[in-house]
Amino acid sequence: MRVSWNIIALLFFGVLTLFEVHAAMATKLPAWIQNVGATAKPKTNRHVNVASYGAVNDGNTLATKQIQEAIDDCAAKGGGRVEFAKGVYLTGALFLKSNVELHIPKGVTLQAVNNLDEFPDGPTRVAGIEMEWPAAIINVVGQNNVAITGGGTIDGDGKYLWDKYWSMREGYNKQGLRWIVDYDCKRVRSLVVANSSNVTIDGLTFLRAGFWTVQVLYSSHCTVSNLTIRNNVGGRGPSTDGIDIDSSSRILVEDCDIDCNDDNICIKAGRDADGLRVNRPTEYVLIRRCTTRKGAGLVTCGSETSGSMRYICCVDSKAIGTSSVLRVKSAMTRGGVVEHIYLSNIEVDSVGHVLNCDMNWNPSYSYSKLPKEFEGKELPPHWVAMLQRVSPEQGLPLYRNIHMSKVKVRYAHTFVNCVGAENSLVHDVELESIEAVAGTAGNIQYSDNFKMKNIKLTTLDGSVITQSDNINLFLAMKYNN
Repeated sequence: MRVSWNIIALLFFGVLTLFEVHAAMATKLPAWIQNVGATAKPKTNRHVNVASYGAVNDGNTLATKQIQEAIDDCAAKGGGRVEFAKGVYLTGALFLKSNVELHIPKGVTLQAVNNLDEFPDGPTRVAGIEMEWPAAIINVVGQNNVAITGGGTIDGDGKYLWDKYWSMREGYNKQGLRWIVDYDCKRVRSLVVANSSNVTIDGLTFLRAGFWTVQVLYSSHCTVSNLTIRNNVGGRGPSTDGIDIDSSSRILVEDCDIDCNDDNICIKAGRDADGLRVNRPTEYVLIRRCTTRKGAGLVTCGSETSGSMRYICCVDSKAIGTSSVLRVKSAMTRGGVVEHIYLSNIEVDSVGHVLNCDMNWNPSYSYSKLPKEFEGKELPPHWVAMLQRVSPEQGLPLYRNIHMSKVKVRYAHTFVNCVGAENSLVHDVELESIEAVAGTAGNIQYSDNFKMKNIKLTTLDGSVITQSDNINLFLAMKYNN
């Protein structure tokens, strides 16, 4: 059978085109995304029910001791699954062990008791500072091969802690202590994974966290999936982040739906002198098929940037009513490098900013200054850590290699706000294939090699992007005003 040279050529160039497409995709979604998340889960051939240890599911009887005994016994026998009958279990801090799955099925609620004595202080890191802090409701510390699964609920019942914070903050503000009140007001996180590996958190609903909801700290190969987080139930929960990935690597976050008061999905790596001392990055994080609602950002990098963060990828996700799609924030005492941040195929509606980059975020919180009346007095260790000076050279943060593509924006208040610093330009930002309606266009300042390609922007106020102090600014965009 004779085949024409034209057909052969078409087939050849068709294969070449496919190769080029796959190469381009590999650039946007590099090989490391295949090596994130937990690589093992506990075996479930042994089943332990907390009722056998006397745990009562009436929502009034404290069950911490009985649940912990079930966990410890299961671990001592080689691991397995700890299970619950339907009901509400009132609990303090629980500590999981290697090779144990805590299975919380639909119809089961673990409800935090309103008593800080049931959450003993221990060493951890909170908001970028290593310090003593209350244990979480569920703690995975120094373990391997752990899972927390099921369709059930973990209720932080945190309003008493929210009220405590707002009361303290009022007094601290008057004393010039806004910068330390978040650290002095110790509040309970819902779930903490620290210094651990191969941890899976799947299928749970989290309500009313007293502070952060899920924190993954100093850990690797963890999966956070299919979570529903609702922290604004019954009030306004301050600093109730959804998911915080903190100086950790090879993390997968997928299929989560988050409504909270602060950062929805946040990348952290330490604060100021203490974070620079630890110097541990967050890297290789894949976020996919997530939805964020109220809160500060679909993806937030910072403000704790000191240990640096790199290779963060978010795809196939939605931001609905969120403050920003991508928010990069730091301070001039924080240092660290934020780089290789990728967002693609994002649906957006009713957000504050599509891209919001700031190096001088929230000064009253970000910069520590001791009022005169405290000079010469003995200070708590975390105050001392916060007051340690950082040199101007160490304190400069650096943002570079930030990419956003295939973003459909039904409405944003501001399309872009990207402001670097005179001595720390934002380098190599690329926005591509974005169609947006915004109240106003926004501003770009102190950048180098900021590119917009194939941008269709409609601004309700008729504005165009303002810019100053930029190098190599390239805006290939169409205004539909």
